[in-house]
Formats: sequence, structure tokens, C-alpha cells
Amino acid sequence: MSRPFTVLVSSAGRRVELLRGFRAALGATGLDGRVLAADRSWYSSAFHEADEGLLVPSCDDDAFVPAVLDLCDKYAVDLIVPTIDTELAAYAAARERFAAAGVTVAVSGPEAVAIAADKVRTHAWLVEHGLPTVRQAGIDEVQGWPFPLVVKPRFGSAGIGVAVVRDAAELDVAARGGEVVVQEVAPGHEHTIDVLVDRAGRCVSAVPRRRLEVRAGEVSKAVTVRSAALEDVAARVGEGLPGAYGPLTVQVFAGEDGGLAVIEVNARFGGGFPLAREAGADHPRWLVEEVAGLPSTADRGAWRAGLVMLRYDAAVFVDEGERE
Repeated sequence: MSRPFTVLVSSAGRRVELLRGFRAALGATGLDGRVLAADRSWYSSAFHEADEGLLVPSCDDDAFVPAVLDLCDKYAVDLIVPTIDTELAAYAAARERFAAAGVTVAVSGPEAVAIAADKVRTHAWLVEHGLPTVRQAGIDEVQGWPFPLVVKPRFGSAGIGVAVVRDAAELDVAARGGEVVVQEVAPGHEHTIDVLVDRAGRCVSAVPRRRLEVRAGEVSKAVTVRSAALEDVAARVGEGLPGAYGPLTVQVFAGEDGGLAVIEVNARFGGGFPLAREAGADHPRWLVEEVAGLPSTADRGAWRAGLVMLRYDAAVFVDEGERE
């Protein structure tokens, strides 16, 4: 390319490791490039880790997409990487506008995003396509179900509002938290599978990582696990969702008897994705190669099992006087 290949990490927040992954991807491909970070707040660690931090309106503001399009024009952005659930619908609806400006957005189409965002639609889609899952119903439809049960916001994310209830009184309290769904407790260990889907709708990578510890809704300790069954079910989700493209995470419980239960799908990079990348599944590089028109080095089996991630807090220090 005659100009730098430019990646924009959107709603960058604390996604420093993801940003560094894309910077490393540019180096690995030999591209002259840069990684920008867009956020509504100057107080974002990734904002200051980027080659340049850019302020934008909140993603639920009508001015958000026009503002990002303006930045794409100004900075010649090639690839946008959304990172939070609340911005996915806006990007999915505007994919063609960005494409017309020469920008690829690593986001699935509107239907896939809508299915992933709504736990009622997720469950219905899983059942319709014969994928293993747990029993789920509305709060008024679970009389007689054995406790404990899991109550989740219908449109929630990041584990916010999720509760395990052990009796009718706790269920009644959980029901007051707005529109919720109720699920049976899935047996076994919870896994998050980092999936990458290419432009042809093919799953080019699926890396299961077993959750060892979760803090504030995000995995803090995990280990990669080689499992043909988990990889296959995640690939079926990725290739079956209408208009799926780019990163997905599929949450699956695996029982000791080999049974699986898909409980959630997210149409974005997961917070624990750096583990999959460190294990060898270089999704940022493979995305960059595809968008830049380079030969793909994607290898579905090119990652190692048994790699443990132990996350910790780090800090970025900046002078507040640098704020404009």
C-alpha cells in the first residue's frame, strides 16, 4: 500500500491488549501502519496507548456514526474493530456506508447482531438450528422448575445483572430487575470460544478457553483447551448465524459426560481474547491480511492447548494538562 494501513479500535476503553495485538499484526504482515483508538472519554487507557486517541460521541448518539465516518476520511482508516455490545447495532446498520468509504468494519450483519444481543432470540435460534443449549423461559413460565436457576437480563452483557437464585423468594426479587430470562443451570465447566469468521462466512478459527475465575463479569483466569466438540459447536454457530463476519465469542458449558450447552453468543472480541492470540490464534493478523488483500496465514489448528492466562491490573499515567 502507498499509505499506512490504519486500524481504528472503537470504544477502546481498557482494551489495551487487543490494541497491541493489532499493532503486532501490522508488524507481522510487514505493513506500514498505525492503530488508532476512538472513545467518548479521554480517560481511557487504550486511548493513550494508541498511536493517536480520538474523541467521539457516545455510541447511542445519532452523531456517532457520522463522527466516525468523518474520522475515517480524515485518517484514511482501513479497518474498524468494535469492542462493546452497545455499539454493534450502529456499526452493523452502517456497514454499507463504511464500505462505500473504503472502510471494513469487523462486525456481523444486523440480523446476527440482533440475535446475539437478545437472549430470547439467541435461545430460539439455537433451538431452531438444533444446537445444544439449556432450557430457558420467561419469569412467569418457570413454576415447578427445580432450583437453583439462573436469571439474566434479556439484553444484558458483561455479566451485569446475572443472578443464581435458590428459591422462590430470590426468584421474585430477581424478577424486579426489568425484562429477564430464566435458565436452568448448565452442568460442567464454562468455556468461552473465540471464533473468527471470514468474508465467505467460513469459520477460520475457534479456540476454547475454560474459565477458571471471573471478576466483574470478565474472565481473569483461563486456560486454552483442545476439544473437537467445543470447536465444532462454535464453528456451527459462527457459520450458521446470518451475515456473521469477524470476531465472535460463544459461551458453552461442557459436562463431564460430554454434553454441551451453548448459553450465549457475543458478536465481538471477548475480553479474554488475548489468551487465544498468545496461544497462536492471531485473529488480528488474519483480519488485517484479509482486508489488505494479503495471502492469508490463517491456520485453524495453529494454537496450543494448556496455556494459562492470569490477568492483573496495570496502569497508564498521563498528564491531565495534555487534554485539549
